[in-house]
Amino acid sequence: MAKNPILSPKPPNLFFFSSPSSTFSLLPYQKSFNLPLKPNSSNSLRNYSTPPGTECPVPLDQQPIIEYQNLSTSFPFSWASGDLVEYASRLLATGLSFGLLVGLPVSWFGSVGSDHDQVKVVLGSLSSGVFVVTMAVLRMYLGWAYVGNRLLSATVEYEETGWYDGQIWVKTAEVLARDRLLGSFQVKPVLGRLKNSLVALAISLFICVALLINYEESQKELQKSSFEAADRVVAGVYNDDSARTFEPDAFCGEPGLVPE
Repeated sequence: MAKNPILSPKPPNLFFFSSPSSTFSLLPYQKSFNLPLKPNSSNSLRNYSTPPGTECPVPLDQQPIIEYQNLSTSFPFSWASGDLVEYASRLLATGLSFGLLVGLPVSWFGSVGSDHDQVKVVLGSLSSGVFVVTMAVLRMYLGWAYVGNRLLSATVEYEETGWYDGQIWVKTAEVLARDRLLGSFQVKPVLGRLKNSLVALAISLFICVALLINYEESQKELQKSSFEAADRVVAGVYNDDSARTFEPDAFCGEPGLVPE
């Protein structure tokens, strides 16, 4: 018995996005694209171009998917898309290196006075390392956010020859589905990781600065109290105030003497 082509169900075509570590599928698009995340050669950049038959006037280096490929392989933006342990270890190594090689000498030689306060030097070095790591993560976040917005947007702003001839191209349905799939599953997790890193680094930097300010205030109060005690008695110099302190009976009846 022959099957009725109208009644027989047709399996839907899948839209595939494959990477070296995972594969995603989305229904019901009719095309399939194989998009390696990190191509090993320049020839593989053709895999990121628009599908055959799609007229895309955007230059190749300004297409969002090409910008994503360049960003994911560039320094230091590739750190954010890598393994979490490797990402954290690189940030830690960057902060420690800057704090020891730059922050520590500056804090040591820039301290006021003949004696160096070790607590201030350590806190200053630690704060400088955290600050540099925060700036690096902020730069990575801005780069990934820019590429993510261009992938998720339905239009692409590009320049043909220069800044004076900017154009806008509306993505086709296939290109928009491909870019949004890439932006949702690849860029958004990276942005979430960078946001969490920025929050943790901001809290750490605030704690370091607060400790440094609190320590300096306590040191100033201690020095002020010591100076006040030293002003009352000066070795080898007669002073009425110091004399009243040590010999109150000799100044009985004089103004300025507060009876106890």
